[in-house]
Amino acid sequence: MEGEIRFILATDCGSTTTKAILIERRGEEYRLVVRGEAPTTVEAPFEDVTRGVLNAIREVEELAGRRILEGGEIIKPSKGPDEGVDIYVSTSSAGGGLQMMVAGVVKSMTGESAARAALGAGAIVMDVIASNDGRAPHQKVERIRRFRPDMILLSGGVDGGTVSHVAELAELIAAAEPRPRFGSGYSLPIIYAGNRDARGIVKERLGADTALEIVENIRPVLERENLGPARGKIHELFMEHVMAHAPGYRKLMSWTDVPIMPTPGAVGLLIELIAKRDGIEVIGVDIGGATTDVFSVFKEVFNRTVSANLGMSYSVSNVLAEAGVEKITRWIPFEVEEIGLRNTIRNKMIRPTTVPQNLQELLMEQAVAREALRLAFEQHKSMAVGLKGIQQERTISDVFEQTATGATLVDMMDLDMIVGSGGVLSHAPRRSQAALMMIDAFLPEGVTRLAVDSIFMMPQLGVLSTVHQQAATQVFDRDCLIRLGTCIAPVGLAEEDEPCMKLKVTLPSGEDVEREVRFGEMILIPLGVGEGADIVMDPVKEFDVGAGRGKVLKTTVEGGVVGIIVDARGRPLQLPERAELRMRKLKEWAMALDAYPRLDLW
Repeated sequence: MEGEIRFILATDCGSTTTKAILIERRGEEYRLVVRGEAPTTVEAPFEDVTRGVLNAIREVEELAGRRILEGGEIIKPSKGPDEGVDIYVSTSSAGGGLQMMVAGVVKSMTGESAARAALGAGAIVMDVIASNDGRAPHQKVERIRRFRPDMILLSGGVDGGTVSHVAELAELIAAAEPRPRFGSGYSLPIIYAGNRDARGIVKERLGADTALEIVENIRPVLERENLGPARGKIHELFMEHVMAHAPGYRKLMSWTDVPIMPTPGAVGLLIELIAKRDGIEVIGVDIGGATTDVFSVFKEVFNRTVSANLGMSYSVSNVLAEAGVEKITRWIPFEVEEIGLRNTIRNKMIRPTTVPQNLQELLMEQAVAREALRLAFEQHKSMAVGLKGIQQERTISDVFEQTATGATLVDMMDLDMIVGSGGVLSHAPRRSQAALMMIDAFLPEGVTRLAVDSIFMMPQLGVLSTVHQQAATQVFDRDCLIRLGTCIAPVGLAEEDEPCMKLKVTLPSGEDVEREVRFGEMILIPLGVGEGADIVMDPVKEFDVGAGRGKVLKTTVEGGVVGIIVDARGRPLQLPERAELRMRKLKEWAMALDAYPRLDLW
């Protein structure tokens, strides 16, 4: 089938904007042709998501000079060189996306496993109900009633274990008589993925008044998670119940060739696919107006978290509240009054589509973005952990390799690539600004590649990968991913200007660039997209570049639109406390990367 496909149309129905892309097979490869967008129309006064979809497709028609619509329907399959498409796919986070509650017997064990299953499927987890969460039964019932989730995932107990706590949770949910957000006349979907011995009790308590589905246990034994069946059922019910009752989605579902997928779930699918294909450890981030999603693949384990209160427009004031004024102003290289910063942030919240009008406003917005990314990443690290509640047996040979129970799986020294997306990263005026924001927020260690999504089309490519993996990966590599370059960050601390590493870079021309890297500086070495360079790093004994403290590392690095960035500011990063010195250093680092114009004149 893949070989017969020439034209592919894909849309993403976001909370505010619907994006459409057209992909064409040219010779032996698939490439992006054009992109169009239009306001999403899921809410009043339109209440029909297909109107926004059709408007976005009409823009694609105009830009591509190709007729795709006829009588308000998509022409499929394609008819000749300038009419129709062969595949149409879509993702959606309109109407608030997929909102779920999860329940588990032990909050730090089955509760966390259930949350990971829901997050990995692309949901926003509104609350985690657990037998041991410290709340009274009436408080849990009230939460379920008030939140009105799209569905509930109930888990608990290993197979063959006790059933009493699962029965209590089922009774709580039954007592709450939960109603869904959309569709007043249908029952709320509930997925049971717990102890198989409790299935009968759960059916008895919930089977009559809810749309109960039973899948395999997400934690059949303490030592293993089995998230796949629950995630698959979440996707299925998202289509059958949530999307089917959202305004206009039934019509949209009749157009698509594969089921509509939640936008974050599709992005995660693509991140997971790339990590598996290339055999690498990856962190991906999508910073939006209301939420920030972080994805990671470490030791072949995929994790996703969503920070529902950290974003750059609708929830930008929450970033200020959570990070604090001092944490944000530490990234601004000029004097700023607290009231001025607060007013800038408030204006962004009430006028979410505005963009910075001058360099000062841009620097303030990017300072907020650093803190939103940092806070979301801290939350992700606390969730992307090894399984808790396990008594692990270790031998001498694996004592240094095995992840400690409950410890984070995120290892920055093992990380191969960071992929950033979202307006503040994808649309930064200079690509070096995006690189600097990601470095400051994530603090990569050793050798790490950096990239951004050019125009945020990862959701469409994620769902496309389920039906046409070749097209999805080719467009991702050639048109979606902007390779920024490679960050080299020695880990350790020293006094300002003390030597921390000798660096030798052999460029493609054969020229050798040799530098003594001093603590506290940043260096940019130009190396273009598609170019590679051999490097030798010889750190002093207090520093580690990936081979161990004081040990030489020889490797090959990739270039990009920015190049090789040497970050010798140390890990953990400690900004100077004195405001004058801190602002001077921020300017030096930005000038070293040519990130902003005229900073040296301030």
